[in-house]
This record gives sequence, C-alpha cells and structure tokens, in this order.
Amino acid sequence: MLISAQPQQSSERNEPPGSLCTCCDLPLLTVGPLDFACAVANKCQVNADVRQRSSDTPDRAEATMPLPTHGDEKYQNSEKLAEAKDWQHLGIEHRKFEAGRQETPVPICNELVLLLSGGGIVSRTGNGETQTSLARPGMTYLVPVGTQESHLELSDRMECLHLYLPPALLDHSALADFDVDPDKVEIVYADGLADHVIFQICSPLRDLLYRPRQPTDALFVEGIQTALAAHLIGCYTIDRWRPPERSPSLGPRRLQRVIDFIEASLGTDIRLDELAAQACLSPFHFSRLFREATGLSPHRYVTDRRVQAARHELTHNDAPLVQIALDFGFGSQANFTRVFRKATGLTPGQYRELCCGSLQAKPGRRDPNQRRDCS
Repeated sequence: MLISAQPQQSSERNEPPGSLCTCCDLPLLTVGPLDFACAVANKCQVNADVRQRSSDTPDRAEATMPLPTHGDEKYQNSEKLAEAKDWQHLGIEHRKFEAGRQETPVPICNELVLLLSGGGIVSRTGNGETQTSLARPGMTYLVPVGTQESHLELSDRMECLHLYLPPALLDHSALADFDVDPDKVEIVYADGLADHVIFQICSPLRDLLYRPRQPTDALFVEGIQTALAAHLIGCYTIDRWRPPERSPSLGPRRLQRVIDFIEASLGTDIRLDELAAQACLSPFHFSRLFREATGLSPHRYVTDRRVQAARHELTHNDAPLVQIALDFGFGSQANFTRVFRKATGLTPGQYRELCCGSLQAKPGRRDPNQRRDCS
C-alpha cells in the first residue's frame, strides 16, 4: 500500500508528484522528515538525498585499513613466527632472531619490542645516539616513528614480540581533552626498559596470535592499544622521560685486571673486596657485573681456576697432594680432595693415576713414555 505524498512537500523539493527513485524506479514518498521510496520487498530504502549524505561518510573498509608496518623490511635476519595486521591502530609480530646485524630502514610507525626469551648484547645507533644494553626477558625497546637508525646488532639468539602503533598514538582531540600538548607527544628512543607495566599490558597479545579469532578481539585489542598509548604518553614522551643514571660497568680493561689478579693470587686467600677494588667498584656492583661478563660468580670463577691449575700441576709435577693443595689456595688436602672430586668426579690421586700412569720411584721424575697430558 502506497502512502500519498503531500503536494506542498513535493513542491518544496521541486519534484513533481510521481518522481521516480533512481534506485528502484518507484515513486518517491515522504514520511516525516525523511523520504522513502515505495520499497517493494525492501529493495530500496533511502532516496537520493539520503544517499548523497551517505556518500560523505568514508567507506567502512577504507576506515578500517590495517596499519602499515616495517617489520619485514627491517628484520630480514629473523623468522616471523606469527603476525596480526588487520587492526587499524595496532600491528603485532612474533619473531625469532639469530645473532647478527639487522637492516635499519626509517620506521613508518612507532615500534615497541618486548623480549620474550633469550638475551645478549643489543647494540644500536639512532638519531646519532649509540646504545648498548644487556637484553633479558621482559625488557622493552622503543623506536619512535621517523628514527634515523644506522646500526642494529644482536649478539645472541632472541625471541621478541613487536608491536606497531600509529604515528599519532592518540587522536589530537583526545589528547586535548586530557590537557596534553599534542606537539609533545613523541616517544623517546630508549633501550633496555625493565617496565613491568608494559610487560603486563603487552604479554597477552602473544597468545592472541595462536588461538582462533573471537568476535570480542577487536574490543580487546582496542583496550590494550589505548592502555599502552596512555602509559607511553605518561612515561616515555620526549618531555617526560629522563634517562636513568649510567650504572657502573665492568669494561674489558677492568675485567682483564681482575683476571690477572686472580691468576697471580691463586695460592692465597682471595677476598671479594680485593677483586672489587681491582675493578674500582663496590663489592655489590662487582659481583653482579662480573657474573654478567663471565657467566660465573667471583667465588665460582676462582674455584674453577684453582681446580684447572691443580689439574695441570698433577699431570706435570710429582709434588705431594698436600703441597699442591697449599700452593693453589685449597687450605688443606681434605678440602682439596672434596672440591676437586666435586669438579671432576675423581680424587686428585685418581686423576693423576688415570692421566699419567705409575709414578717413578724418584720424586720429581717420571718416565716420559708414560706421561699423558690431560690438562
């Protein structure tokens, strides 16, 4: 059943009665403020004016265009395990790296790198600033859009989660609502951030890559992106972030001085504060940095060096075991036997016999044909 159009309304629109809809070729109708066509089987819903207003709205597919990222261009020396790039304001990649150099294109969006496993030395140079850090799981690296990186190298294998955020972390109008100057919303080029808030916000995104997509995922991702952007704006923009004070370091020269001191003092009681003094560090900082540099605590390193020196002496000299124990700082033969057996699985006597055979009757002499150097 057709509803008759009011003549005065048709004249106001300068359309004669009986004008046809350009969509379905049926007469135009007027119901209240909106014009509807005679929609047989709902084939036509809006008239030309409504369609014109709709044409001013961006296409939905265009509005939800995925965020362009640069991971494939930058991380060519890596294996991409998974990715999600169908969201407008967040891209996610899970990558596995081998040691070596990476490419350094200019990033087209903000990048956050979260170390999931592995670790080692990360050396990079961006905007003329060189950064070197010891990467450990949970640490974060920030690379703002437009950074002029010239060097990026990893010393060991690593597994990372890469998050890509748009150049404008949040809309300018949203920033103004919170009294934030949009011109200062630029994140810093920072490395080795031990920020547990970032880790808690971002770590659930890894699981998102390995489960079936759910209808609520878009809302979930939008919430994480907003929370992450707010945290970065609150802590890591160029006007808010202050680099931490440089922590003490144990460079190669200092480390070598400590090692030389240990080698010259194996027969004495080596104290931790003496080693720290050689490195010009406090005992607390020295213990941590020495472990990072060698993989062993100072005590363990000294013990291992004493055992190695004793092994060499057992295979090259017929000196009594008690003398070797005293010469290399074990204090007593009993302690020497205990420490040596724990390290090698053999007592000093068993080790000497196994490596060198029977001893000659004359002390200090051994048949050269029976000697086997097992040091």
